[in-house]
Amino acid sequence: MNPPLDSFASPHSVSQASLLDTMAVLRDVVLPTMAKGPLIRRRKVVGLAERRGLDDKAVIRMQKLRDKYGPGPLLLRIPLRHQAVILSADDASRILDHAPEPFAAATMEKRAALGHFQPDGVLSSHGQERAIRRRLNEQTLETGCPVHGMADHFARIADEEMAEVAAIALKRNELDWDSFFIGWYRMVRRIVLGDAARDDHELTDLLEQLRRRANYAFLRPKDRKTRAAFLNRLRRYLDQADPLSLAGRMAEACTDPAQQPHHQLPQYLFAFDPGGMASFRTFAVLAAHPEIEAKVRHEIGAAGDVPQLPLLRACFMDVLRLWPTTPAILRETTRMVRWHSGQLEKGTQILIFAPFLHRDDKTLAQAHRLDPSLWQQGNERPDLGLLPFSHGPVICPAVRFVPLIATLAMKSLLSRIRLTLSEDQRLSPERLPGTLDNYTLRFSASAAGLEPAG
Repeated sequence: MNPPLDSFASPHSVSQASLLDTMAVLRDVVLPTMAKGPLIRRRKVVGLAERRGLDDKAVIRMQKLRDKYGPGPLLLRIPLRHQAVILSADDASRILDHAPEPFAAATMEKRAALGHFQPDGVLSSHGQERAIRRRLNEQTLETGCPVHGMADHFARIADEEMAEVAAIALKRNELDWDSFFIGWYRMVRRIVLGDAARDDHELTDLLEQLRRRANYAFLRPKDRKTRAAFLNRLRRYLDQADPLSLAGRMAEACTDPAQQPHHQLPQYLFAFDPGGMASFRTFAVLAAHPEIEAKVRHEIGAAGDVPQLPLLRACFMDVLRLWPTTPAILRETTRMVRWHSGQLEKGTQILIFAPFLHRDDKTLAQAHRLDPSLWQQGNERPDLGLLPFSHGPVICPAVRFVPLIATLAMKSLLSRIRLTLSEDQRLSPERLPGTLDNYTLRFSASAAGLEPAG
């Protein structure tokens, strides 16, 4: 249980940014993040962000704000809007610990964006509706369990689909993003909806169309016809649910029509997109760290059918730290909240900019280096402001599930092929770039032999 709000005793004070500093935050932090695409990435912008070092510049801008105004929340000067940015890991952790009251996760921007394809999803919900939908998601994903009860079945699916990806890569002597992602989503559709959905590319194409519109949130009208077609398609998978799928588990667990299970499933399909991005980046990071890759390969060689693979999982988690797939964690105050000095008014929009907390080299010595040891105790490090799956009562219900599936997929692929970065100078282990464009990563592929356990 969370402590009462009266104990929300941040030692920090609320500050007000100057107009020039507000403009600098919008230019260096907000606009690049929005331009890359909050709901689905824009490939050209991600590539531009890597070439121009836009995420590095955003982190530097946030550090300058903290140096100038102190570590407390910083209110921006935006007409007709209360907007705060968070400048310390302590405050980020406190805010997330006190969600959804008085720091609601269903902000107006989030409701507007997600309304394009899952208007009654848990992320768009508040109050009692959120509570019952959250419960359904936690039961489906077994949030409290280290390993999902159907992990052995999901491991077989991952192995079958990654075997096909590996065979194509070996035939071409190359693995690129598109080849990997096609196989990745065949796996995802089978896990989420069942074997019948393996080749239902039209379903994920519909979701992609809707997510592209959702990037504009309020600024683009909703395509209600396409949304209805997409949700009705999901409803049919639930009506004839494969018992060995998440849809089957959800259909079984649903006890209240208000839980709207067909509005929850889009998030599962959507969330595996960044999971694939992080997995592909993990291949690149391992290729750039041969000593760690050798340990990972030894770990895989010693693993069973449903392995824990703590080192590979930790590498995946640190890639999520280095390149957060949810860079903007948003909250909205449901009432006035007092700080040590100053206050945030009801309706204040709060931005927790994860790349700043994850790459703050003034507080984190290994900010720009791979360090799997950060994740030896699990998937959360709120003490350091590392929030790849958020934190607190509204932490992502898939905080264990996505790393599990990603680890199973990576294990299957790495057990079959050895990957060498085509641009071997692109990643320097001493300082990894602030942005890594997964869409242009390419690997030469050769057959891999794993080091046997010994």
